[in-house]
Amino acid sequence: MPLLSGQITVSTAGTEVLGPDTGPGDFLIKFDSGNTGATVYVGNDGNGAVSSTTGFKLNSGDQCILSVKNLNTVYFDVETSGDKIDWLRISPLRLFVDQ
Repeated sequence: MPLLSGQITVSTAGTEVLGPDTGPGDFLIKFDSGNTGATVYVGNDGNGAVSSTTGFKLNSGDQCILSVKNLNTVYFDVETSGDKIDWLRISPLRLFVDQ
């Protein structure tokens, strides 16, 4: 059964974490309301990393939608160790074709 929701915890700020193996879909990505830090970064710089200079910035209360083949192609980082990113699959699986 595919994963439909979850949380990504970044144990050490500045050390990006790869998303879970979810399969394809549209995912709502949200800054967790229990975070003590102010910012999380979402993305992939093409070299298997994300940082404050290469990531999409989410602040408290922010959210975004990602349409990806798998969340395990996206990296997450935070400014405060232990902060979390919430995610939820919001659409059925779709066929993604490589270009």
